[in-house]
Amino acid sequence: MNIELSTLAPTQIYHLMTQTVIPRPIAWVLTDSEQGNYNLAPFSYFTPISSNPPLLMFSVGKKPTGEIKDTTRNVLETGRMVVHIAHQDSAPEVTQTAATLVHGDSEVEAAELELVDFDGFDLPRVKACPIAFACKLYEVKEIGETPQSLIFAEIEKAYIDPDVIGERSDRLVIDALKVNPLSRLGGSQYATIDNVFSVARPK
Repeated sequence: MNIELSTLAPTQIYHLMTQTVIPRPIAWVLTDSEQGNYNLAPFSYFTPISSNPPLLMFSVGKKPTGEIKDTTRNVLETGRMVVHIAHQDSAPEVTQTAATLVHGDSEVEAAELELVDFDGFDLPRVKACPIAFACKLYEVKEIGETPQSLIFAEIEKAYIDPDVIGERSDRLVIDALKVNPLSRLGGSQYATIDNVFSVARPK
């Protein structure tokens, strides 16, 4: 089956892309407003893009009203965020925090999530997540006709649960099965890792 994307509506293209580019990691992003309210939302148009500087990128759409989402608004106001890698057990909370709330209402409170201090950073992190990145805003780029906000986040600090760190003396090794990260498929589907294998790279 060959599909000509020029014949599809944007919503059809969205469903095509989210069901074919799979699995996708999820950035579960915590921000705060100038009023001090914590916002937490998941984004699966998400990837690392650079090591020097250490940059993550996630794409944020608009609210149904056409307004920018609170994550974008907060990042532009404060210039800081915490990007989490959620565990499989957090799937209900990740889904709940995808809801569109009135600006100022906190998804953290609505989902009854526990936050803990992120040592050396202004924002806390979600306690249940095995990995979290304390980030400052690097750049926001508007792209597309809607448009989407591409948020480039520079990592300043990383938290890694000691329980997911493997034993190796020469470099840090993360046990992916212990992280058990939640990943996104199409529609309301998620996926998790149940097998890890290695293939030697060519020299």
